[in-house]
Amino acid sequence: MSMPKFPTDVNITRDDAINQILSSIAMEELALSHVLNAEGEKLQYILGTLEGSTPPEPATIDQVLKANDSVRRLLEAVTYQQMFLKAKMADALEAVKEQPV
Repeated sequence: MSMPKFPTDVNITRDDAINQILSSIAMEELALSHVLNAEGEKLQYILGTLEGSTPPEPATIDQVLKANDSVRRLLEAVTYQQMFLKAKMADALEAVKEQPV
């Protein structure tokens, strides 16, 4: 994934700023979806169910439990990030409603 490119012009309008905020939220959501997909593939690999790939040896119960805990912690972090992004988006959308007089 390439890095986002934002305008270097410091003279942007209020609407441009709001659009950039909403775009940044969308890019963060996309990045989170890639992270979640990678975690799913990691579990599939450990369990030997990832299509086209087989682990060198079957995972032990301890390895599966450790992987599960790792995924659980990551999902918790993603959940917190989602709540932050939701609040950020709500603020940006509220700003759209509050047009300057």
